[in-house]
Formats: sequence, C-alpha cells, structure tokens
Amino acid sequence: MAETIFSKILAGEIPADKVWDDPHCIAIRDISPQAPVHLLVIPRKPIETIDDAAPQDTALLGHLTWVAAEVARREGLGSNGYRLVWNCRDDGGQEVPHIHLHVLGGRRMKWPPG
Repeated sequence: MAETIFSKILAGEIPADKVWDDPHCIAIRDISPQAPVHLLVIPRKPIETIDDAAPQDTALLGHLTWVAAEVARREGLGSNGYRLVWNCRDDGGQEVPHIHLHVLGGRRMKWPPG
C-alpha cells in the first residue's frame, strides 16, 4: 500500500491531536471538521478500503467500532447521539486510501447525508 498521511501520522512523522492510542488503532481529531466533534479512528494495519477488509479483519473492525463509541462517550456525545461513517472509494467520499471510521457529533445530523 502506498504511503499516506495516516501512515505518516501512525509512524509519528506528522503530529496529530490524538484522543485514543492502543496497539490496534488511534483516534485523532479531524483537521477539517464537518461537525463540532469530528474524530477519525484509524487502524494501524494498512487496509486501503473497507472493501479490502478480509475475514481475518473482523475482530479489528469490531474493535474500531468499539473505540469509536468509546471516544464518542468521552467527548460527551453519548446522551444526544452521534454518527459513525465509513467512506469507500471516490464515489463514497474516501479521500485517504487507508480505512478510517469517522465519528461526528455535537449537532443534529441531517438525512440523507449528502
């Protein structure tokens, strides 16, 4: 997989505002937030798109979802709610070819999303 901004953040080459760091993933504040709270949960394992996740990635994907919920609670989003978003490829809005889960909250989300 090609080097990305996320691989550079994971390697410590680019600073990021981390809100979570464990052996499987990090969660950071998005530098271009689309909501008052906008976090990204990024796995350490490089997987280009969610379509590229394999059966052996099931536990990792579950962990990423749990971390997303945990950082949302820590940010005070648990009582009013929040949105989790996976973007996949260009038409899905994926800008970085390394899977990441968006955590958005702090305001009412609209539907359809866009």
